[in-house]
Amino acid sequence: MKLQDIEKKLGYTVVTLPDVDVEITDAYTSDLLSDVMGNAPEDSVLITIQGHKNSIAVASLIGMQAIILCNKRSAPEDMVDAAISESIAIFTTSDSQFIASCKIGTLLNS
Repeated sequence: MKLQDIEKKLGYTVVTLPDVDVEITDAYTSDLLSDVMGNAPEDSVLITIQGHKNSIAVASLIGMQAIILCNKRSAPEDMVDAAISESIAIFTTSDSQFIASCKIGTLLNS
């Protein structure tokens, strides 16, 4: 799936979107950043409620392409700045992490 599918097919709100044609091959759902560092795959999207710049640092370290902030969480300014600097997309949604994970899984498997 492409990054743009998260907005176009799911209707999630774009906060940052450096490259709409980036390919996403997997997803990982977690709020524990040490778990994400140890287990999340490259070229994936992180589904979380952790809206802070440390999430961007972890995503960048792994080579993740995007973060979806669930449960109506917003991205603070320092997180947005870090995401722009690291070319990582951020989306927000009112969906729970479970629902977002199911929706992303469906997109990945279609």
